Amino acid sequence: MLATIRQALALLLLASAAAWATHAWHPRAPALYIVQEPLRDDEVSMQVIQERWKGDVLWIDARIQEHFDEGHVPGALLLNEQKFDDQLFGLLDALQANTKPIIIYCNGAKCEASRHVLERLKQTLPVENAFVLKGGWQALQASGK
Repeated sequence: MLATIRQALALLLLASAAAWATHAWHPRAPALYIVQEPLRDDEVSMQVIQERWKGDVLWIDARIQEHFDEGHVPGALLLNEQKFDDQLFGLLDALQANTKPIIIYCNGAKCEASRHVLERLKQTLPVENAFVLKGGWQALQASGK
């Protein structure tokens, strides 16, 4: 009986350690509890986009071509890390003529592709009014956009 309890506790300890490690190192780990993190300086939420700009922004999709083809914000431009230089060349006229705020999104909250695209865009063009959408594509879908 004592051996069975020890084995059960050992299994419970190993399962807990594996769950914690997955949460700590997995790129798309679920939140253990719901907490609204404050927005970073380069981030905006869907609420801010609606309140500040009434949704009148230039959307840039930082996801891969296949995800873009499956669905994107109407009028969004495709500009991702993998083909940044090639895609940017085709978008130069639209980006230079743009006067709207630029909002860049990728797959979800843990996705860093939009932030990388934003950094490269700022290095390449004189872009000031550009932000990453907090929550990415998932936030867009939840908002009904």
